[in-house]
Amino acid sequence: MATRRLPIRFGTLQHSPRIWTPKPSYRPIFTQYVPRRAFATEPPKAPPILTTSSGSSPPSDWEDNPNYNISKFADLPHQNFGVNQHILINDEFKEALRQILWNFRAPIRYAFAYGSGVFPQSKASTASSSATSIHPKAPIAVEKAQGGNPKMIDFIFGVSYTQHWHSLNLHEHRDHYSALGSLGSGAVSAVQDKWGAGVYFNPYVTVNGTTIKYGVVNLDTLCTDLSEWSTLYLAGRLQKPVKILRDDPRVRLANQVNLISALRTALLLLPPSFTEEELYGTIANISYMGDPRMSLPTEDPSKVANIVGNNLPNFRRLYLPLIENLPNVNVNDSKCSNQDWASDPSANVKLVQDMDPVRRGNMVRRLPKAFRSKLYFQYQKKYQIPQLEFNKMLEESADEDATRINRREGGGFERRIANEPPEDLRGEVRHVIKKTIGWPSTSQSLKGPVTAGFRKTWRYMSEKIGKYQEGKRKLNEKKEE
Repeated sequence: MATRRLPIRFGTLQHSPRIWTPKPSYRPIFTQYVPRRAFATEPPKAPPILTTSSGSSPPSDWEDNPNYNISKFADLPHQNFGVNQHILINDEFKEALRQILWNFRAPIRYAFAYGSGVFPQSKASTASSSATSIHPKAPIAVEKAQGGNPKMIDFIFGVSYTQHWHSLNLHEHRDHYSALGSLGSGAVSAVQDKWGAGVYFNPYVTVNGTTIKYGVVNLDTLCTDLSEWSTLYLAGRLQKPVKILRDDPRVRLANQVNLISALRTALLLLPPSFTEEELYGTIANISYMGDPRMSLPTEDPSKVANIVGNNLPNFRRLYLPLIENLPNVNVNDSKCSNQDWASDPSANVKLVQDMDPVRRGNMVRRLPKAFRSKLYFQYQKKYQIPQLEFNKMLEESADEDATRINRREGGGFERRIANEPPEDLRGEVRHVIKKTIGWPSTSQSLKGPVTAGFRKTWRYMSEKIGKYQEGKRKLNEKKEE
């Protein structure tokens, strides 16, 4: 069979690859055509990285002036922009997930499936799942993909007009909604948009014999969170591997900003040298800082380690192309001399970053707008900068003014922040993450009984408590070994 090379770096799946020049610190990953895998739990043979010709690199200033009003993939900064977001899963499982979307007549502009129901967070079970299956009659592809550990499959639907979407969906699927649906689409959309993080969840819904939970979000809300980190509720989910089932150019652009922002934030939280698992673990943990569920007995205490440990090739597909484009971090490990290292889940390679305050100041300056403002405010209080002087400094460092787009490079204030003792800076960044996530996540959880109903909410919480107890038991067993 003839070989082909698949793009991963930037762009749409339809375009042919071009060539790029890699850093000498590690060898690029090439792959041959991989036939369909029998199970979605099997990792890709190698996360393919784009091999392209000269001149195909994205414009170096694409972050300085992103156009979030685009409507076509051709309007993205580069023809291969953002293809790293498309994680490979088993073809039959992917088709089963897409068939679920076709059961909704209300228009879904953007959709992804995520969580342990799609990307396993534990080893596949060899025991029969028929007695404990959460799915009434799931397709064979779903059963195989979940490997004896049946889980509810989580979706997020991005829609253009919230109330109109719920109006259509209530007419078609009234049984998906709690009693709140009796008040009509106006009440449903008001609860969605004005309470919590702007997401409306319908859990324990059966579609095509498969039990799913789907959340509905307005595309504007989604893009704002991805690009500015206003709540980090959805941005945090997309910082981990998800399976995009319907793509949108505006969301792809905003999510690429989200991913590179997560990488920069993790670097601010890490020492000069670290491992891949430490990097991806730090990124995966961002969305759980400040989440009230993590301080209650409702989540597996080993959740982050399980996510990273069982999905290392998928994290590489997301972040290796971005690491390649950052000037202050490199893969630095002899294991990379083997061109197939990226498909090896046990190859926990080492990385190094430049701790120069100028470069770290640039990273601070390029953090998402809403998140960066909170961090600046923390240091205004710490440095006791007068309000007028602080406001003037913010105006001078604004992303844009009436006449031009400003190149986002760190100035004296950002370099002063970057010069802070590493542990002090990490503490401030963690504080801002918790502050960003805390209330939106709490209020989103509080509206669960209203949107899902008390019976489904109790069932959901009982399952979460069960996961916590199981995770705690496994931790105790490891300690005793």
